[in-house]
Amino acid sequence: MQPSFRRALGGRRAVAAVLTALALAAAVPSPAAADTDDRGRPRPVPLRVATYNIHAGAGQDGVFDLDRTAGAIRELNADVIGLQEVDVHWGARSDFVDEARALAGKLGMRVFFAPIYDLDPAAEGGERRQFGVAILSRYPVLDAENHDITRLSTQTPDPVPAPAPGFAEVVVNVRGAHVHVYSTHLDYRSDPSVRAAQVGDMLAVLAEDRGPKILVGDFNAEAAAPELAPLWGPLRDAAPDGGGTYPAVDPVKRIDFVTVSPDVTVTGARTVATDASDHRPVVTDLKLHRRGH
Repeated sequence: MQPSFRRALGGRRAVAAVLTALALAAAVPSPAAADTDDRGRPRPVPLRVATYNIHAGAGQDGVFDLDRTAGAIRELNADVIGLQEVDVHWGARSDFVDEARALAGKLGMRVFFAPIYDLDPAAEGGERRQFGVAILSRYPVLDAENHDITRLSTQTPDPVPAPAPGFAEVVVNVRGAHVHVYSTHLDYRSDPSVRAAQVGDMLAVLAEDRGPKILVGDFNAEAAAPELAPLWGPLRDAAPDGGGTYPAVDPVKRIDFVTVSPDVTVTGARTVATDASDHRPVVTDLKLHRRGH
C-alpha cells in the first residue's frame, strides 16, 4: 500500500517525488509484550542507519555496475539508508536506469527519491532525466517530502544561489517509534557560503518537525568546518571516530555523516571499506524510544 503524503502546490514543503513501496524480504514485526520492561515501559528500539554517496552506480574505477552498488549496500545490513548522487533515467553514464527503483527492487526495500534536477527527456517520448538523493527503508514510511534548500545549479550558465529541491525527508515507523530521516547532498565548491546557507535551510526544516531526527548525507565539508558549526547542538555526529570517507581508496577526508538529535542513542558506528563508489558508506547502530512524533 502507498503511504499518505502531505501535498502542496508550492513552497518549501512541496512534495516533488513519489515514494515506491515494495514488498519486504520479511515482514516487519509489530510491538509485543517482550518490547516492554518489567514496569511495562517500552524498551528502546534498535535501528541501523547508513549513508552512502553511490556515485551514480559507478565504482572508484569509474565503471558503472549497479549490482556492485546493491551488494555494497546489502552488506551494510542497514534498516534505513540515505543515498546521494542517484540517477533516474539521467544518461548514458548509468544506462538511463531508474537507480532508485532498481536498488529498491534488488534490496527488497521501500524507496523515496527526491530529485535535485528534473530535466526534459534526452529524446522525444523518453523518461524525464532526474538526479538527486534517496532514502531506502525496511520499515513502513508514513510520510515523505522533498524540501527546497539553497543551491548553486550545475545545469545552468552563470547560476546564482536560489532555493531548489533535493533535501529528502521521510517519517519511518520503527516498531512504533516514529523517526524523521533526512538525506542531503551539500554544495561541493571551495567557497563555503552556499553550504552555510544550506545548513541554515536544513535546520529550519528540522525545527518544524517534532520527535527524533536523523540527518545523513554527503556534506562536502569536514566536521570542524565553520559552515557546519550550527549543526552541532541541534544534532551530533554519530561517528566522530569512524575514519575517512573520501576518496574510497585511501580516504583523506571525512565528509559523509550520520547525525542524530539528542534523543537518539548511538551504540556503534563505523566507516566501511569498499570501492563500489568513490565514497565509503557510514553505518551506525542507534536506539529510539517509542514516544510518537
